[in-house]
Amino acid sequence: MKGKERAELRSEAHHLEPLVHIGHHGLTDTAFATLDDALRTRELVKVAVARTLEESPKALASQMADAVGAEVIQTIGRKVTLYRHNPDLWTKPRKTPPWRD
Repeated sequence: MKGKERAELRSEAHHLEPLVHIGHHGLTDTAFATLDDALRTRELVKVAVARTLEESPKALASQMADAVGAEVIQTIGRKVTLYRHNPDLWTKPRKTPPWRD
């Protein structure tokens, strides 16, 4: 992904609330399933990481992205933004991107 595309997605993600929360149990199968479902329906997802986790949010972000086939858009503090394109969401003409729905 090019820098300009990443910058556009960062600006779109600024107003998003976290849809997925990674708790003190870390990256569980349920967390991956929830993240995969959110990316399938929204494409652009913000994830909140609990403060009780010892692992760094950047390391968790790369693990999450690898597990679900997404790209890390940004990591700020304990918030991670991921993007995965879903061509099925764009089969009908849309006025707004799916993450604004």
